[in-house]
Amino acid sequence: MNTNFDLVWIGLSGLISFSITYLIKEYLSQKLLDIPNDRSSHTQPTPRGGGLSFIVAFLLTFTSTQLFPNPPTLQPLPLWLILTPLALIGFIDDRTNLPASIRYLVQLATAIIAIWHFGPLPLPSLIIAIPLTLIAFTALINFYNFMDGLDGLVASLTALQLAFLALYLQQPHWWLLVAALLGFLYWNWSPAKIFMGDVGSTVLGACIGIALLNSPTPLQLWSALPITFPLIGDAIYTLIRRLLKKENIFQAHRTHLYQRLQQSGWSHGKVAIAYLLLTALIALLISTLGSWGSLLSGGIVLGAIASGEIYLDSQNSDPKS
Repeated sequence: MNTNFDLVWIGLSGLISFSITYLIKEYLSQKLLDIPNDRSSHTQPTPRGGGLSFIVAFLLTFTSTQLFPNPPTLQPLPLWLILTPLALIGFIDDRTNLPASIRYLVQLATAIIAIWHFGPLPLPSLIIAIPLTLIAFTALINFYNFMDGLDGLVASLTALQLAFLALYLQQPHWWLLVAALLGFLYWNWSPAKIFMGDVGSTVLGACIGIALLNSPTPLQLWSALPITFPLIGDAIYTLIRRLLKKENIFQAHRTHLYQRLQQSGWSHGKVAIAYLLLTALIALLISTLGSWGSLLSGGIVLGAIASGEIYLDSQNSDPKS
């Protein structure tokens, strides 16, 4: 596709997402409210399910590009087969709270489709690689869902991650989703007027997984993976922390690092910007240093987590003691 054509469809994707989000916000304002509870980071009832807007915008515009000369090499059918079931089960879960077993079965099925279509791994490694990749793919889906607890956090982080992956992995079709996320983010940035819900967060995790699986080479996959570290690092660290405390990891909680920073007095926007800056730093390191930048990124994220804990400890300590 030529540049002008790209820009037209990228802009259209953002406009469609912006408009559908507004319509969903109006329609769901009294029908699908997220009521605050003791685990919530928001204080006002807010409609959710807004993730449907950027999914529809992305799939429609991406599929439409197949009708023109020089379409993207990635075919739309695999994306429809992967993202549609996730969006559907996520939307139902936003309304009725489905059992975790049903949700995971759908996630597992979509992971199998993703690996079948996009997996770059060589045949001798399939016996080990397939189970590990299935676990990793479904983990990404759930980690992005777990991290969707503050206004604008997951939407902005994923937009930045996909922009990086579009450039680094030479997958320009993701710019359509970046634009759709920006259209949604207008309504989702703090103070959020609508949440994406499971319908959006699980799909975004899958999109990141698809982009990585569709890397030109396995080396580029591993080099690009650290772009997810600020987000999944928080999720994994919190999981390990709760296991060490012998807490029930399947029980809802408010102990993610981003949640604790917000509870300490940081605004939703400040937390999101901190995670965005860390992600941007990692993107810069990978782009300039390649594999060495990827290795360095892991240490930087660990340092950021440790710094966060030190800060939170200082906030919780009694100055008179």
